[in-house]
Order: sequence, then C-alpha cells, then structure tokens
Amino acid sequence: MALEMKSDCERCSAVLSLGGTAFICSFECTFCADCACALEQACPNCGGELVRRPRRKQN
Repeated sequence: MALEMKSDCERCSAVLSLGGTAFICSFECTFCADCACALEQACPNCGGELVRRPRRKQN
C-alpha cells in the first residue's frame, strides 16, 4: 500500500512537491515544514506525531 502523496499543506495550503520536505501523521495528514514546526510536530487532527514524509522520485 503506497502513501497518498498530497500536494498541499492542510494548514496553509503551501504547495508540496514529491521530492520536497513534508510531514505526515499515521493517518497521512500532511503539513509543510513551517506548519509542522508551529504545531510542535503534533497533528492537530488526531494528536499523533508528525514525521518527515518519504520523498518520491519526480519524473
């Protein structure tokens, strides 16, 4: 099962590239680095930890 690679931050709507830095929780809520930092690495939706999303090669 592959991760859903969301293309924008759920908090500020910043565009997230496949190879760029993004943070996700176990439910795949997705945030940019600035928002993850502002949220103190905690998902506002589920309270879970936000971790760096793996990068996917861009074609």
